[in-house]
Amino acid sequence: MAIIKRGLKILYFTGFVLAMSKAFPGYIQSTFLQGFVDVKWVGLFFIGSAVFSLLAINFFPILIKKFTNYRLSLIVLSLNIISILLLITVHSPYLVFLFFIIAGVCTKLLWINMDVFVERLTDNKTTGRTRTTYFTFINLGWVASPLIVGYLVGDENYRFIYLLSAFFMMSVLAVFVMRKDRLAEHIQYNHHHTLITLKHIAKNIGLRGIFIIAFLLELFFAMAVIYIPIYLHQNLSFSWLTIGGIFTFMLLPFVIFQIPAGVLADKYASEKKIFALGFLIISASCALFFFIESSSPVVWALLLFLSRCGASLIQAMRESYFFKIVDVQDIDYINFFRNLSPLGYLVGSGLSVLILQFLPIQYLFLGLSIILLSGLYFAWRLPTIKSKS
Repeated sequence: MAIIKRGLKILYFTGFVLAMSKAFPGYIQSTFLQGFVDVKWVGLFFIGSAVFSLLAINFFPILIKKFTNYRLSLIVLSLNIISILLLITVHSPYLVFLFFIIAGVCTKLLWINMDVFVERLTDNKTTGRTRTTYFTFINLGWVASPLIVGYLVGDENYRFIYLLSAFFMMSVLAVFVMRKDRLAEHIQYNHHHTLITLKHIAKNIGLRGIFIIAFLLELFFAMAVIYIPIYLHQNLSFSWLTIGGIFTFMLLPFVIFQIPAGVLADKYASEKKIFALGFLIISASCALFFFIESSSPVVWALLLFLSRCGASLIQAMRESYFFKIVDVQDIDYINFFRNLSPLGYLVGSGLSVLILQFLPIQYLFLGLSIILLSGLYFAWRLPTIKSKS
């Protein structure tokens, strides 16, 4: 038990640092790409990243089974670091496109490695608390990053931000190498053909429902991460320092609400009710993005904070519910679950590129609000579950 707790502490810490490495360029990457292409084509970079991520994730269970999760995590981390360093070195839009995709794919794969590490050390009776604690550390990394980036980006010094991202990943690589005794594993993972896995998901009402809910959340994240910074910086003329402060405040719900939500889920099996509350909040806030015409940073900070109150509850329950109905050996389900992030970026970016050909950026948020309302239906149809004893 002590070994397990020490292993989880290592993963909480590395989750925090990895989140910093992703969050530092997370909200400036779309603006960084505008240095190479027009804003209406920025979505194509995210579409490319999503497509190749979907392909890579599809084969990832085979690689985990062959090399082990630990060894593969070292390979993915190394590739991620190299791709980021090359991304900030080149000037051709085609090479930027290439290394942006490689970095994006590696990031998605690395979070699957982390999922497997955490699930291996999690007791199912405390899944809600363990997962929400893990995500709270991750979200602390996201909360700390925007304000720091707002100060560091200066005169649009985006390459420096990416360099810091690579440095954080190097730190994680060093921790993984030094703590091999806590992370290396000898597990026989279950792996099935993609079509068989999809059939199992389609037939299981719990899996099917949680997959749809997770996709809706990833769709929100994709469209918010890509287009909210552009809207605030270009349409409302907010400085990056102002945006950094707004985003830091915006992300506080992920730190404040997730652990209490996880405890409630473990104690009362209340995932469905918390899901419903989260979708009501997030849908209403996206509608307000469309209707509010204020250019006050305070107003937008409050609006974005409200949206993340809903998103934080949905994310906490997504993790709690899913990892109560799967085990670490079920790498195919975990793999498909994390496939929903690039799928969200693919669908969100594709819809956005299409909509922006005809309508202003505000209409993206109105359409997203309507789509997110469907989450109420899927949440309510989920079977109520109890933690396994």
